[in-house]
Order: sequence, then C-alpha cells, then structure tokens
Amino acid sequence: MELTLTTPALLFPAISLLMLAYTSRFLVLAQLVRELHSKYSSELENADQAIVAQICNLRKRLHIIKYMQIFGALSFFFCVVCMFLVFMENIVFADYVFGLSLVLLLLSLALLVAELQISVKALDIQLSDVESGQSCK
Repeated sequence: MELTLTTPALLFPAISLLMLAYTSRFLVLAQLVRELHSKYSSELENADQAIVAQICNLRKRLHIIKYMQIFGALSFFFCVVCMFLVFMENIVFADYVFGLSLVLLLLSLALLVAELQISVKALDIQLSDVESGQSCK
C-alpha cells in the first residue's frame, strides 16, 4: 500500500466527530455527577445506597471516557505527524506512525464499547426498580 497525504487525512473527520461525541458524553456525565452529589449532600444522613452506587458507576465511566479522549487525541496527533512525515518523504516512519494512530483509534473505540456496556448496566439497574411490580411487553 502506498501512503499519501490523503490517507491519514481521511481520518480527520472521523476522529473529530468521535472527539465531539466523547466530549458530549463527558459533559452529560459531569452534569449527572453534580446532580447526584448535591442530592447525596442534602440527604447525607439518609444517603440512599442507590445514589452511592450510581456515583461509583459514574466515576468508573468518567475514567473510561478520559482514556477514550486521550487515545482519540493521540490518534489525531499521530495522523498529523504521519502527514508531516509523508510531506518530508520519510515514508517508512510515516507507515509506522499511521499504524500507531490506527491502533490508538481502535483502543479508543474499544473503550467506547466498554463504557456503553457499563452505561447500559446502570440503566438496567435503574429500570429494575420501576419494573419490580410490572411486566414489560
């Protein structure tokens, strides 16, 4: 495969959209943490175990999203480095750097899947309280 300037440039829109989605997820979680923290603080003596469990779950998700963003940003960084290396006609190193950017992007996406699974489990637990006396059709 011949690596040209356009090959790593094809990842720019994809990585940019992923970073936007990751940031959006982070902002939503940050708002949830603030809400749960204020609820926990106001009910400190009667702290509901579900609130504590939700806070722990959100902490885990925040850490995963942090690494998703780090790997996504590093993938973007190495795409730019790859383009620079292609521009400087250092194709051997450009190939390795492009491969590294793809691996980092894969790690970021794998973390996204893990975070989604944790998120769905949390929602299932929340919904189980509602469904305790009801059956879903």
